[in-house]
This record gives sequence, structure tokens and C-alpha cells, in this order.
Amino acid sequence: MIHLSQKETALIKDLKDQEQLCADKYTRHASCASDPQLKNLFTQLAQNEQQHLQTLSELEQGSVPQMGGSGGSQLPTSFSDARTDASDRQEDQYLCTDVLAGEKHASHLYDTCVFEFKDTRVRDVLNHIQKEEQEHGKLIYDYMSANGMYN
Repeated sequence: MIHLSQKETALIKDLKDQEQLCADKYTRHASCASDPQLKNLFTQLAQNEQQHLQTLSELEQGSVPQMGGSGGSQLPTSFSDARTDASDRQEDQYLCTDVLAGEKHASHLYDTCVFEFKDTRVRDVLNHIQKEEQEHGKLIYDYMSANGMYN
């Protein structure tokens, strides 16, 4: 059992808000994406963000969850060119650019917050989530690169 300071509790709340925003965006963007690969990627990333939210809730309640391997293990490892029409591709590019910016922000937020926690176990959990956020960003980049969307 861990006891969080008032500041640590506030930071966990901020992280939870960010994870909820990411999960909501991925869910909404999955319904708007034209490419089935992208719909699938967004759906899987929304599930990962929900797992992060659950992990943070456990921390908030005073328990330190065991972190397994990377949450990205079931995520795609490569993408092919979607060959969608120009307007669909432009919309998918917009969606990707939006969530990539969100992943950059989330990763930065974890990077800052990790230094504010005294318990090493909590820091390890936050580092683990940050690494997964970076993996999410790389997947979005890989999709964009495979589809000529990243200059």
C-alpha cells in the first residue's frame, strides 16, 4: 500500500484526465478514419489508453500494479499504403497528426510527473506508461510514413 501526497494525488488526476482524453480521441477518430488499418490501430490504442487509465486509478487508490511487458505487443508492427482517395487520405492524415500531437504531450507530461513521486515503484509504473506512449507515437508515425503523410 502506498500513500500519495496531495501533490502526487493531483498529478495522478492530471494524468488520468490526459489518458481519458487520449482514449476518447482514439475512439472518435476510429469512427472517422477511412482506412481499415487506421481504424484498427486507433481502436487498439484506445484500449491501451483505457488500460493506462485503470493503472492510474489503482495508483490513486494506493496500490501499485504489476507492470508486464509492453502494452504494444498486440499492436500492428507494420502498415501498407492504404491507397485511399485524396480527400480520405487528407482526413486520415489530419486524424493522425492530431493524435500524434496528443501522444507527444502525454509523453512529456509523464516525463515531468515522474520526478515528482517519492516512491520508486510508482516512478517505475509511470516510466512504463511513458514508454508505451512513445510506442503509440511511433506507430502513428510509422502509419503516416507508410502512407506518405509524414514530411
